[in-house]
Amino acid sequence: MNNITHLKSLQIAENNFIGHLPQEICLGNALEKVSAQMNHFTGPIPKSLKNCTSLFRVRLEKNQLTGDIAESFGVYPNLNYIDLSNNNFYGELSEKWGECHMLTNLNISNNKISGAIPPQLGKAIQLQQLDLSSNHLIGKIPKELGMFPLLFKLLLGNNKLSGSIPLELGNLSNLEILDLASNNLSGPVPKQLGNFWKLWSLNLSENRFVDSIPDEIGKMHHLESLDLSQNMLTGEVPPHLGELQNLETLNLSHNDLSGTIPHTFYDLISLTVADISYNQLEGPLPNIKAFAQFEAFKNNKGLCGNNVTHLKPCGASQKKASKFSILIIILLIVSSLLFLFAFITGIYFLFQKLRKRKTKSPEADVEDLFAIWGHDGELLYEHIIQGTDNFSSKQCIGTGGYGTVYKAELPTGRVVAVKKLHSSEDGDMADLKAFKSEIYALTQIRHHNIVKLYGFSSFAKNSFLVYEFMEKGSLQNILCNDEEAERLDWTVRLNVIKGVAKALSYMHHDCSPPVIHQDISSNNVLLDSEYEAHVSDFGTARLLKSDSSNWTSFAGTFGYTAPGTFFLVPCLSLNGLYTSYVTFLIA
Repeated sequence: MNNITHLKSLQIAENNFIGHLPQEICLGNALEKVSAQMNHFTGPIPKSLKNCTSLFRVRLEKNQLTGDIAESFGVYPNLNYIDLSNNNFYGELSEKWGECHMLTNLNISNNKISGAIPPQLGKAIQLQQLDLSSNHLIGKIPKELGMFPLLFKLLLGNNKLSGSIPLELGNLSNLEILDLASNNLSGPVPKQLGNFWKLWSLNLSENRFVDSIPDEIGKMHHLESLDLSQNMLTGEVPPHLGELQNLETLNLSHNDLSGTIPHTFYDLISLTVADISYNQLEGPLPNIKAFAQFEAFKNNKGLCGNNVTHLKPCGASQKKASKFSILIIILLIVSSLLFLFAFITGIYFLFQKLRKRKTKSPEADVEDLFAIWGHDGELLYEHIIQGTDNFSSKQCIGTGGYGTVYKAELPTGRVVAVKKLHSSEDGDMADLKAFKSEIYALTQIRHHNIVKLYGFSSFAKNSFLVYEFMEKGSLQNILCNDEEAERLDWTVRLNVIKGVAKALSYMHHDCSPPVIHQDISSNNVLLDSEYEAHVSDFGTARLLKSDSSNWTSFAGTFGYTAPGTFFLVPCLSLNGLYTSYVTFLIA
């Protein structure tokens, strides 16, 4: 292979090759793509690659390659993607990486790289992913890393970096993943992190951060995972953290946090894993699933909880209230009395109004059939009937195989989507199995790319499900509308594919047992106001048991049932988190 003079592409990945890579594979300076990842290659990088300016894509990860990283690579004006992770490279990072102006992905994680991160790296302004984690890097994080307008993933964890987080990182408005864990970083957590409005994973654990948790973190409304554990944080837990309605994992353990847990945490219905252990917290423990285990709250100052194992009942050993607390109690009592008076007055007038009715509505006794998750009774049966004008055609926004979808505005101002299931001739629900399947599936899963189920009614005449409202409607309708389709450029379409892939990956790999949708089509992909994808319509979904891999019967739309056999779009590690294939019609 050392005699090939016009080699453009070398693809030998995922085999069991051993020994050294051919040294002269870029003999004619025509080589563009090299994929030799996931083998057992040892020894140095081919010497001809150092001056191979034609390189476009290089993947050598997961081998045992060695050598000085600075001496092995040069400047590549066309290089777009390079992954050298999980090898044995050593030495310091070269300033030359900043001269690779077309570079979008640089991954040198899990090696033995030492020295500081060169500030010149900030010149590679096309970078979208930078992963230097799990090395021996020292020094400060260069402020020049805040100069990447397209960067959405920054991983510097598990090094020996020191100093504070540069405020310039707040300029990374497209950042989705930030991992600075397991370093020697210090100082306060910058308020500028609140600028990361797209961030869904933040890990600052195992450092030396001090002072309080900034309220600005509560602005990261897409945040799913937050880890601030094993630092020296003080003060109270900000109430704004309880407003992160997409938060699924929270770790604040091993700090010096004090005060009570904010009442806003009681509404964190998406939170599934939490750890607030080893702090100085006191007061009531929120009665949510995330705090069910003792390990989640042990070793605190004075937490209490009713019917919670290992905790004293709340009120058993409370301190005497201060004058301020007494004033607050008096105000609460007065407010409660005023509210009670208004409530009794309202009940009286309502009773008088009901007496004037000649007949009683057949739906009057069905409110107990209406189940609500997380909105404290905000959604009631009568509100849905009124919001849809008794399911008027004027409020109809779509029709499917199992029901008709209506737009409903509730008295609170919230807009929801209501899917009323078709009824049979005798008035019974046309497809009880689909109704139960959708409810059961959506109560088992929670993901920001899956449409949220707010509640349902199983009353035979008006059986319906209540979802969050998607402003842009279905992907099918947008693609069939020339004007709307023009707004769906390739960047938006790629983000739609990523959203669907995240949802499917979550259902297939993160749920136990896995949930199989069985009817993924452009009709069942809904877009919100920001064109973010949300998978909907789980009427054909089923749980995949561990002892069965076969479908007993067909369900869903022909051509769209997993495993489908039409247009397969490989995600190719779009954000480094998933590699599954997405069955997706993009037109």
